[in-house]
Amino acid sequence: MSARRPYRSDVSDARWALIEPVFAAWRARRTGPGTAARVHELREIVNAILHVNRTGIPWEYLPHDFPPYKTVYGYYAKWEADGTTQQVHDLLRDKTRRSHGRSTQPTAAVIDAQSVKTSANVAETSQGIDAGKKIILLDDLAAHPSVAKVWANDGYQSSIFNHGAGLGIDVEVVQRPRTKGFEPLPKRGGIERTFGWLMQHRRLARDYEALPQRSRAMIHWAMANKMSREPTGESAPTWRIETDIPLASA
Repeated sequence: MSARRPYRSDVSDARWALIEPVFAAWRARRTGPGTAARVHELREIVNAILHVNRTGIPWEYLPHDFPPYKTVYGYYAKWEADGTTQQVHDLLRDKTRRSHGRSTQPTAAVIDAQSVKTSANVAETSQGIDAGKKIILLDDLAAHPSVAKVWANDGYQSSIFNHGAGLGIDVEVVQRPRTKGFEPLPKRGGIERTFGWLMQHRRLARDYEALPQRSRAMIHWAMANKMSREPTGESAPTWRIETDIPLASA
């Protein structure tokens, strides 16, 4: 790793060891003009992506001790397009499940969608709310044949039942309570906690990506950042600043 002062968003040695084989294999497969001159360490590229993901800064505002932002974004786009980001995410998901004593193949899932504001650079065709898009989540789950049960909230339309049945998935809607006040919903706590984890990554607080697939990649990086801490026993740093300033006495 290059000799620079570390950022809190950097991957530790233990976390990098989990995912380094994926990137080493990716680089080994690269051939052709320009691939021989490998100037930048892949770990630094990953650190730069996580820095954008965690802090929410524009790519152009990457600190100068990282590789050039156009180079970093170029890797980010390549890894999204060729499935490397997905591979890292899935690897860490499997490791996280095993660390909790679970099979790598899930049998059930909880689905939900969260709306975020878009920035001015996002195309109008990918903006707005379309409840029909929510069934796309079931298509993604169909990639895991072991998933036979899905819980959804009551915001989903009835078409999701028929779509799920066609994929061999039993969809159950968890109804909101009629009483006033907060009441945790059965089977829903996990996904609300996941949204909380994601929102620690400020790049996800607003949709800044011009392409929907790049927005998806940002979510994958956020989850990879979270899941890589499970097998290594590391906790996620918070944004709170601890101080030793004593409270004034009354």
